[in-house]
Amino acid sequence: MFKRGKKKQTDSKMRHLITQLNPRSPISEQFRTIRTNIQFSAVDDKIQSIIITSAGPGAGKSITAANLAVVYAQQGMKTLLIDADLRKPTVHYTFRLGNLRGLSNVLIGEATFEEAIEHGSVDNLDILPCGPIPPNPAELLASNKMKQLLEYAKQTYDFIVIDTPPVLAVADAKILSQIVDGTIFVVRSGLTEKEDVQKAYELLDDGKAKILGAVLNDVDKKEGAYYYYYGN
Repeated sequence: MFKRGKKKQTDSKMRHLITQLNPRSPISEQFRTIRTNIQFSAVDDKIQSIIITSAGPGAGKSITAANLAVVYAQQGMKTLLIDADLRKPTVHYTFRLGNLRGLSNVLIGEATFEEAIEHGSVDNLDILPCGPIPPNPAELLASNKMKQLLEYAKQTYDFIVIDTPPVLAVADAKILSQIVDGTIFVVRSGLTEKEDVQKAYELLDDGKAKILGAVLNDVDKKEGAYYYYYGN
């Protein structure tokens, strides 16, 4: 049986998208810099799909994925954001969407891709929420159905951003890293341990993941702001 989240959790997990609310802010500009660097990293191979992950929880991977998807859409690219964190999904909270139907339904054949897609308030951005939490997330993400879904989506969208669980927690990110064009690693200053980053990197590298770079956030806590750095 699938588990459905409690409705009362929605308000507590609502998040603000800086790239949508204040696209001229320095933080939004940093997300555009990340977007540009990803585009420049595609010298030999086209980068059309990426996963966003981290070593452990709390690094800010999900809000990074959401803001990055927004800046791609703002560039005029038809963008899809997929919530592939089938254990602790947050994308529907961020965009104030329902989660009764989503990726999990598509993967088990309960809904078509088109039926599960949500259209938020950002032009050019479509969202595929997690849907009901399944008992076997890793098996669903490793299925041929997931590969087929991604290939199908590539025919419609210019760019696809996928939010995944932390690498050290479960195997999901490693599984998905093998069927996308690149991986972005999110690290939170003062929280993420260097040893955990190394372990996560090794796990992804063993899985032949193409790691494009890292996002370091929450650098200046004294200022109460977030700064993002992207690099190889």
